[in-house]
Amino acid sequence: MKFLTIDKIKQQLRLDCTCEAELLTGYGNSAERTLAAYLGYMDEKNHPSVDKMLEDFDGQIPEPLEQAALMLVDTWYQYRTPDSAQNMSVVPYTFDFIVKPYVKL
Repeated sequence: MKFLTIDKIKQQLRLDCTCEAELLTGYGNSAERTLAAYLGYMDEKNHPSVDKMLEDFDGQIPEPLEQAALMLVDTWYQYRTPDSAQNMSVVPYTFDFIVKPYVKL
């Protein structure tokens, strides 16, 4: 992970154990890449680039974007798999609200 940490993720999830570090790291990496893609930061192979996003923000991701990434991790952790097509959990509306001002036009 480039800007999220296991400690921040555990605080978001209210976890007090050392369990599932590998799973949480995977969610963290995926959330960072999802955020980079959503904001339009892509590399030469058209893959999401967290490095380009960090570069554009001088190495310091704005707090609202960090919170949006943590919300993704939280959603994915709480709803690991849908139990039916009718009961699928989507990313919270708040994510769009937080991230929209940072989208590159």
